[in-house]
Amino acid sequence: MTHYHFSGICGTAMASLAVLLKNRGQQVTGSDQNIYPPMSTLLEENKIQVFSGYRPAHLQPHPDFVVLGNALSRGNPEVEYALKEHLHYLSMAELLKNEFIRGRLSLVISGTHGKSSTAGLTAHLFAQAGRPTGFMIGGIPLNFDTSARDVAAGGYFVVEGDEYDTSFFDKRSKFFHYLPDRLIINNIEFDHADIFNNLEEIKKSFILALRQMPENGLILVNGDDENAVEVARQGFCPLVTFGLGSANDAVIEKLRPNRGAIGMTFTLNYEGEAQEYSLPLFGEFNVRNATAVILLALHEGLSRTEIQAGLSSYKGVKRRLERLTTNDQVRVFDDFAHHPTAIAETIKALRHAWPEAKIHAIYEARSNTSVRKFHQIKMAEAFMDADQITFYKLHRGESLPPENRLDLNQVVTELVHQGKEAAYIEEIEEIAAHALQQAKPGELILVMSQGAFAGLARRLAQALDQQYG
Repeated sequence: MTHYHFSGICGTAMASLAVLLKNRGQQVTGSDQNIYPPMSTLLEENKIQVFSGYRPAHLQPHPDFVVLGNALSRGNPEVEYALKEHLHYLSMAELLKNEFIRGRLSLVISGTHGKSSTAGLTAHLFAQAGRPTGFMIGGIPLNFDTSARDVAAGGYFVVEGDEYDTSFFDKRSKFFHYLPDRLIINNIEFDHADIFNNLEEIKKSFILALRQMPENGLILVNGDDENAVEVARQGFCPLVTFGLGSANDAVIEKLRPNRGAIGMTFTLNYEGEAQEYSLPLFGEFNVRNATAVILLALHEGLSRTEIQAGLSSYKGVKRRLERLTTNDQVRVFDDFAHHPTAIAETIKALRHAWPEAKIHAIYEARSNTSVRKFHQIKMAEAFMDADQITFYKLHRGESLPPENRLDLNQVVTELVHQGKEAAYIEEIEEIAAHALQQAKPGELILVMSQGAFAGLARRLAQALDQQYG
């Protein structure tokens, strides 16, 4: 039995990998400074011992491997002890590669937006079709209710290819480690301002990963995204473009809402054939995501019947435009969007599905990029499809110099000049009271944050279900 110790075990990916190893019969321990649900519950249920705080004693006797979480840096007591004692330490991404990806066919889903949704759909569609499929996803697909699953050698492994750096000792993007046999690139925009200085650096990171793809691999790229295409063309294996543009290899046509049901129907024109598909999700971005998965499935030999069955039964990913209410009077949705493009596409999806509804968007800027000024000029425009917008204070905004912070007051002013109801409110309770007081039948409330946002979305949903249920 091999002993793995996870320093920083309560991260989503770290905890998921710890559980997968425990299920293989390995000895697993961990430590973290912030131990709270849902990860603490997951680890407790799987009888994994977790130490509070970081101490060298947690690494005594020495484990066979120390997995150092991405959030850890020099000065951490367990990091310093592992370095001093020459322990065998590695990153989460390297462990994932060595233990769970190697020996499987690696399906990597990458891009600035849509990774979790696309990876979740891929894993579900392949598993639904009876293909042995494991996965590691940044969100929780509702069809599985878990973010990770093991698979025996020879199966498929679906992994969300994050471009964020690997660890304090490995500044390559995580997806560099994922041995991609098939790669989807949904889009490439500037993000992660804390580790990338500009878009060119992000492109270089993608290109570095492409260099590892075998010549019998496959790249599927959003052909309507110039940055993604520029990068994809530097690969060494076949390339298929998809999108709405007529120059793509696979062209999305006749996109329309489903009659009498939530979702979209569209035609995919590919290799001289036009095939109709239906998806129980709304929004052009979800159709793009689904198109990439369809093309991947066709390449792997799945039938159109199997593909449509997988699409029809897909439930989505938690916190990706997830509807929380059960009543049909005032609907509340929870979403992870933080980048201006993702914000705009998410609101656009709701507008497309409910053209006449009033949309109240409530937003918390929480990511390292969104709290800074990088997207100042794009932020107001991102909310133009909403009718009412409420902004919460920046996450840890006081830690940034004023000249570097996103100016929410300026965004509010711009939106008001465009005829929108917009406000900046610094207290969660006030935001909740404001939203509930103003909510009227037929309204949609969209809560967007990368964090828990003090459970605001679920609190609103529960209150409105009680009122209108």
